[in-house]
Amino acid sequence: MLRSMYAGISGMKAFQTKLDVVGNNIANVNTFGFKKGRVTFQDLMSQTIQGAQAPQVDAGGNPVIGGKNPMQVGLGVNSASIDTIHTGGNTQTTNRTLDFALEGDGMFVLAKNNTADSTINVQDDDLNFTRAGNFYLDSEGHIVNANGYYLVGIPEGGTGNGLLQIPEDAQSFSIASDGSVNYVDAGGNPQVAGQIQIAKFSNPEGLQKAGSNLYKLTDNAGAYDTNNDGVMELLSPGDAGSATIRAGALEMSNVDLSEEFTEMITAQRGFQANTRIITTSDEILQELVNLKR
Repeated sequence: MLRSMYAGISGMKAFQTKLDVVGNNIANVNTFGFKKGRVTFQDLMSQTIQGAQAPQVDAGGNPVIGGKNPMQVGLGVNSASIDTIHTGGNTQTTNRTLDFALEGDGMFVLAKNNTADSTINVQDDDLNFTRAGNFYLDSEGHIVNANGYYLVGIPEGGTGNGLLQIPEDAQSFSIASDGSVNYVDAGGNPQVAGQIQIAKFSNPEGLQKAGSNLYKLTDNAGAYDTNNDGVMELLSPGDAGSATIRAGALEMSNVDLSEEFTEMITAQRGFQANTRIITTSDEILQELVNLKR
């Protein structure tokens, strides 16, 4: 069989993957905190027909014949990586108290714990991370996301990470840029419920998407760890160059429709060109079969 046919098949597979990623980007153009994907390609191994040769000289050191470059035929293309591009999205003002936008590096931390007095162990607990800042209050006053996962912070008077709760009799509450959760109690006195904590990663592209705008920690994410003990440390907004919180706003998707449509067109043309390679190779094979007639 012709090598070009297999090269065309590999090209079709690669461009199909690219179209899948572009389609997912376009589908999430209005998803809060969504980070677009990107596909990169790399060539497959090449078949060496003739290796490189050094220049040849005679006994007197005079050149006899010059060197030759290697002769190789490529065998197609492969998807090298599917990257998650963690650039910031546009900020949309909503004026809703529980809408938070992160300005800078970092992510909100979410936990599944369902007891208000529990302490969150950042090493052992099943934590999730997100840039989507649309939060809500449950029936007990805890700050949760759309899936009911609890926003992690340092409760007032607590010694570690835990759940943030606003008393049911609070007249009003607000969130400061440093993550402080403030409220006015029933007597009209200002109080502090705690402080939101965020996670920072040296390589956010190493996080694994878990669906529902959530990410999971992996060994390649490079979680913030000043003690070098392998335990991720959470930060208060603004600390160590981490993001600050802007209340009453949401970070939108970083998908650029014009860019995605351009990528879709190039992927479509690349896919069509590879199908033409297969068609041409098939016609050549047909000619070979017909030689016997």
